[in-house]
Amino acid sequence: MRLQSERMLGYLIGGAAITGLCAAGYQSMAPTGQWFGRTFTGLEHGAKKLALTYDDGPSDPTTLELIEVLGKHDVHATFFMIGRYVQRHPDIARAVAAAGHVIGNHTFTHPNLIFSSTLQTRLQIEECTRSLTDAVGKHSRLFRPPFGGRMPRSLSIARSLQLEPIMWNVTGWDWNTPSAEHVEHKVSNQIRGGDVILLHDGSHLRPDVDRGHTVRATDRLIARYKAEGYEFVTIPEMMGKKALLSEPKSFAKTT
Repeated sequence: MRLQSERMLGYLIGGAAITGLCAAGYQSMAPTGQWFGRTFTGLEHGAKKLALTYDDGPSDPTTLELIEVLGKHDVHATFFMIGRYVQRHPDIARAVAAAGHVIGNHTFTHPNLIFSSTLQTRLQIEECTRSLTDAVGKHSRLFRPPFGGRMPRSLSIARSLQLEPIMWNVTGWDWNTPSAEHVEHKVSNQIRGGDVILLHDGSHLRPDVDRGHTVRATDRLIARYKAEGYEFVTIPEMMGKKALLSEPKSFAKTT
């Protein structure tokens, strides 16, 4: 009987440990998870504001096409750029900034930071910041971890570099479909107001991938939700933090 009880206790402890590990794994990738540190994922439901965000650029021609569509609607968005692509297309990064959009840090090569060491994580963020500073000068103090993957150390390092971690609560799944209608449907099914919408103007897998369907979906989404009384804002505007647009002092350009 005692042996049976000990076995049962062992199973319960093992099961609890597995459940805990699964929950921790989920929280490390879940866009709205807050176990490993506070991140911004939007406002309370019902707010008549929406924030369009684009990851993995700059990309030719998608990013430039997005600038045109956003300009047509007089909407500003937030672009989280990969450092190596900024080095490839500094002119496009400058065009994004010149159009009044917000530019944030998306690491240099887009690794999953869950599997990165403290040093690797710091270097990824620093190299991206340097690339952005070289290309556009002043930019935002926003940071989005690739894939949404983060650990406590990832967020701690970002904050030590004066960066604010930004996630999302609405996903367009535009990396997995060529259809603008599909992207619009996915987004519209999740909109509750006060949302941060994740879309892509590039791909971490290869440069200059065609995201024309994202451009078309953007056009349709803006027209649809403006007609419903929503205001499209940047992430700093949604957060009410103008200071997030200042350049990190540790990477200020010298003359």
